[in-house]
Amino acid sequence: MNIGIDLLWVKHKKVGGIESYIRNLLKGFQLYAPNDIEFTLFCAIDNHKTFDEFLTKGNIKKVICNVESNKVASRIIWENKNLNKYAKKHNIDLMFVPVYSKPLMKNRSMKYVITIHDLQALHYPQYFSKVKNMWLKFAWKQCAKTADKIIAISNFVKMDIEKRLGIESGKISVIYNPIVKTEREINFDNIASKYGIESKEYFYTVSSLLPHKNLSVLLKMISKAKKDNINIPAKLVISGIGGKSEGEIKELINELEISENIILTGFVSDEERDALYKNAKAFLFPSIFEGFGMPPIEALMLGTPVVTTKETCIPEVTQNKAIYVDDPFSVDEWIEKVTKATTIESVPIVFDCYTLENVSKAYIDMFVEAFNTKR
Repeated sequence: MNIGIDLLWVKHKKVGGIESYIRNLLKGFQLYAPNDIEFTLFCAIDNHKTFDEFLTKGNIKKVICNVESNKVASRIIWENKNLNKYAKKHNIDLMFVPVYSKPLMKNRSMKYVITIHDLQALHYPQYFSKVKNMWLKFAWKQCAKTADKIIAISNFVKMDIEKRLGIESGKISVIYNPIVKTEREINFDNIASKYGIESKEYFYTVSSLLPHKNLSVLLKMISKAKKDNINIPAKLVISGIGGKSEGEIKELINELEISENIILTGFVSDEERDALYKNAKAFLFPSIFEGFGMPPIEALMLGTPVVTTKETCIPEVTQNKAIYVDDPFSVDEWIEKVTKATTIESVPIVFDCYTLENVSKAYIDMFVEAFNTKR
């Protein structure tokens, strides 16, 4: 069986957790796929080299398509015009699209499995232009309708797809994201010097700078703790790509006079991120909307106490192993729960449902099921 994987959408280092998800999944296919299953990676001319690490095993190859991941509109047009033809040319039995953007029309000769990570635009339309909102609503609905199988990354997302897109439950399967700890460790002393921090003397979060990530509550918490001499670490390290509220976040940092307390690292490597997880006093995740939310799970797996919210899928995917605030906007409650977290001697937590082996095998079983299902 030859499975095609559409990677044309991967804008390297610009799509956050979704890029981590697909790269982790490819590692799983590389390690655990049966010998009778082959994978063909359909890559763009501006991202194909970043996938060469997965070509070491004979059952994974790549095809370079004449399209750029960074040119979204032309990429979508190319997929709709050419992806099915390329799949047929390369003897693909089933196409896997790890995001919503499969060709919009149903193809009688090619089966499709897609992953839907969340329906953010339906919850936060203010993040997008009127035109993009219209496109996303149409594309999500049409792709979900014409796909043979849909993978949702949490039960929350599955229920959201059923409710908001009107898709029948039996077409959707929940498979959690794979979580991978880096094997290569780096010296924390270099990181500490780089950011002016000390081990166990800072809080850490991994987040884009979008409004629903709710980072402002952490900034206000740091400000209050500083003014009131509350005995918690006075520094907060934030890693992640930017977002629509980046300017507002920086403005609030200046307004609260905590510039020396907040470190914005931007994008970091997995090795640097894991070192920051391990040496943080606690990991804080104030988000109020997630389709999955990898960072709090990663922190728990590395033995760092986590304080987070009870919103959307977060208690589901963290399996009630974290400390939870009831009101995600309450500065006082954050201080209370964070103070509690600083007293905990946490140990690494094992989550079998997120291992590369289990997740990649679940995906392969889904591909086989979709391929064998009669339309």
